[in-house]
Amino acid sequence: MTPEAERYLLKAREFLVKAREVLEHWPDEAGRASYLAAFHAAQALIFERTGTVAKTHSGVRAQFGKLVKEDPDCGAELRSFLGRAYNLKATADYETGPGAEIAPERAALAITTASRFVSYVAGLLRDNHGDDKPEA
Repeated sequence: MTPEAERYLLKAREFLVKAREVLEHWPDEAGRASYLAAFHAAQALIFERTGTVAKTHSGVRAQFGKLVKEDPDCGAELRSFLGRAYNLKATADYETGPGAEIAPERAALAITTASRFVSYVAGLLRDNHGDDKPEA
C-alpha cells in the first residue's frame, strides 16, 4: 500500500475513534466524524487505485462508486453510504433551528456503517497488496 493511502486510512480510523468518543454528548459531531471516516477511507482506495486525489466530496463519491461498481462484496448500503452520510455532515456543519439535530440512534448507526466501510476498504487494500496489517 502506498504511504498516501496508508495515511488516508489512518485518518479514517482516527475519525472512527472520534465518532465513538463524542456520540453520547454530541451525536451531530459523531455523525459528521462517521462521514469523514468513510470519506478518508474512500480517498485511500482512490489514491491506491488511481494515483490521484478527488478534489470534492461529490468527486470522492463518484470515483469511489466507479471503483467498487462491480464488487459484489461492497453492497448497496456501503456503496451509497458516502452520499447518505454527507447529509449528516451538512446537518452538523450548516443547519440551525428545528431539525438541525442528529438523533443519537442515527449517529450510532452511522458509526457502525462507517466502521464497516473503513474495514471494507482496508480489506480491499490489504487483499490487493498482500499486506498483513490488522484492521482497526
